[in-house]
Amino acid sequence: MMSLLVIAAIVISIALGYKTKINIGLFAIAFAYLIGCFAMGLSPSDVIMMWPLKMFFIIFSVCLFYSFAIVNGTLEKLAEHLLYSCRRFPHLLPYAVFITSALIAALGAGYYTVLAFMAPITLLLCERTRMSLILGAMAVNYGALGGANFVSSQSGIIFRTLMVNSGIPENTAFINSFGIFASTVAIPLLVITGFMLFTGHKKSMQSSTYTITPPTPLNREQRVTLQLTLLMMALVLLAPIAHIVFPDNQTVTFINSKMDIGLIASVFSVIALLLKLGDERKAMAAVPWSTLVMICGVGMLIAIAIKAGTIDLLASWIGTSIPPVLVPVAFGVVAALMSLFASTLGVVTPALFPIVPPIAASLGIDPLLIFICIVVGAQATSISPFSSGGSLLLGSCPTEKSRAEFFPKLLFRAAPLGFVAALVFNLVLSFVL
Repeated sequence: MMSLLVIAAIVISIALGYKTKINIGLFAIAFAYLIGCFAMGLSPSDVIMMWPLKMFFIIFSVCLFYSFAIVNGTLEKLAEHLLYSCRRFPHLLPYAVFITSALIAALGAGYYTVLAFMAPITLLLCERTRMSLILGAMAVNYGALGGANFVSSQSGIIFRTLMVNSGIPENTAFINSFGIFASTVAIPLLVITGFMLFTGHKKSMQSSTYTITPPTPLNREQRVTLQLTLLMMALVLLAPIAHIVFPDNQTVTFINSKMDIGLIASVFSVIALLLKLGDERKAMAAVPWSTLVMICGVGMLIAIAIKAGTIDLLASWIGTSIPPVLVPVAFGVVAALMSLFASTLGVVTPALFPIVPPIAASLGIDPLLIFICIVVGAQATSISPFSSGGSLLLGSCPTEKSRAEFFPKLLFRAAPLGFVAALVFNLVLSFVL
C-alpha cells in the first residue's frame, strides 16, 4: 500500500509540474514531507536528511565554475569558430552542429545551456543553407545531450553520482559513465549519416551559397577560461584513469582518493574570480538553480520510495515478469515514454537508476547494459515538443508560424526516429553483450 502511495506521488508530481509549469522538485519535496512524516512516521529531520547534499554540492560547484565560460562568452565564441571551420563543406554542416554542440556541452556548459544558445544559431543555418529542420534539430539536440554526458560535464556527473548512490563502486561508475557517453554520441552520428545518405539531403546542401562570417578572436579572459576548463577536465579524468590502469600503486591510489570534482571545481572558481574572468553575481545567476531543485527534490521522494520498499518491489516485479534478455530493452522503452513528458536528469534517471543494481544482481546482467539502455531510451525522446529539449527548440523559432510548422515535425518525425534508433541500438546491445 505504501509503495503504491509513493508511486502515485511521483506520477502526480510529474503531472502537476507539466500542467502548472511549476518545478517538479517542489511538488516532490512536498510529497516527501507528507508521506514521510505522516504516512511512514519519520521525523522531519529524517526527511530533510534525504536531500541529496553531495549531489547538490557537486552540481552547484561544477556549474558555478563552468558558468564563467558562459558569462564571458567563451563557449559562444568557441561555437562560432567551430562552425566557421566547416564553411567550405556545407554538406558537413549537420556534423559541425553536432560536434560543436557536443564539445561545448562536454566542456561543461550542460545540455540546457548549449541548447539555449546553439538552437537559434542552428535554426538560422537551416533557413539559409537548406538544411532540414529535422536534421538540424537532431544534430543540436543529440549533440548537446551526448556532450553533456561526458564524465566531467553536468549530466555525466549526475549519472555517476546516482550510480554510486545506488551501490555501484566509484571506479565502476566512472567506467559506466564512459559507456553512456560513447553510446549517446555514436547513435546520433549513425542517424545523421543515414539521413544524409538516403534522403538526398547532401546534394541540396551542396548547392547552397550561404557563407558564414569570420568570428573575432578569443580575448584574454576567454583564452584563460578555456585553458582553465581544459586543465580542470584533465585533473578530473587523469586520477581515476591512472587508478584503473595502476590499481596497486599506493601513490596513485592516495591521489585518486583525494580527488573530488566538486571541490576541484570550487578551487577553480576561486582562481577564475581572482583572475577576473567574469562577474561573480552573473556567474552565480547562471547556475541552473531550477534543475538543481528538480533533481534534488525528486531525489528526496525517491529516497522515501527506497525507505518504503518500493524500489525492491519494482525490481522484483521486473525480474520475474520480463525475460532477462529483454530487461534492458524494457528499461529503455519505459525511460523513453517517461522522457516524453519529464526530464531525464530530474525524473527518469533518479527514478530508474536505484532499481538497476538489485535487478542486475538477480538476473546476472551487467548493470552497465541497463544504465546505457535507460539513458539512450530517455534521451531519444527528449526532442519531443512536450519534453525539455523539444520545448527549447520550439522556443528558438523566430515566429509563431514557424513554431506551428515545427511542432508536428518534432512530434511525428524527430521523436519517433530517435525512439526507433534507440530501440534498435538497445536490442543489438542486449543480444551482443
